[in-house]
Amino acid sequence: MKIYTRTGDKGTTSLVGGTRVAKTDLRIEAYGMVDELISYLGLIRDLIPGTSPHGDFLLWIQDRLMTCASNLAAESDMDFENQLPSLHDKDVVKLEQAIDAMELDLRPLQSFILPGGHQLVSFCHIARNVCRKTERSVLRIDAEIREYDKILKYLNRLSDYLFVLARKLTNETGAQEQYWRPKI
Repeated sequence: MKIYTRTGDKGTTSLVGGTRVAKTDLRIEAYGMVDELISYLGLIRDLIPGTSPHGDFLLWIQDRLMTCASNLAAESDMDFENQLPSLHDKDVVKLEQAIDAMELDLRPLQSFILPGGHQLVSFCHIARNVCRKTERSVLRIDAEIREYDKILKYLNRLSDYLFVLARKLTNETGAQEQYWRPKI
């Protein structure tokens, strides 16, 4: 099978189910941002030392994000439960548990943190920002096409996870958190 189909040469693409839409459709934008987030998480996984447990967890997150993308790419009348892979409440709980476990080793926040200190940490912050941008993109289509409550909840918690992962990796790499000290 060839990778190119030539069917999108005039600015349209197919949703899961076959309906053709403009490549500027809000759903295409949203699942494209999910794809960007998946790619950043792959980069982070590649940079994490092989002995770290974070890599396997990020792989699981990438899988869950592929589920988000498939749901966003589907026609609005498709059945999430029976025709597409699904997100579940337990997926959000799993993120929350990972956040709680990482926070056990972190000092409580006293200030905003400036991203940086180590390349791996910076990529986590970039991924967190892409996640927030993705969440805003899904919010734009939520009311117009269908409810994406589970996707929105997952993305919201994922951005929290990525922030805490950045802090955890700051510790693990021996970097220093840079606190924002506002100038008055």
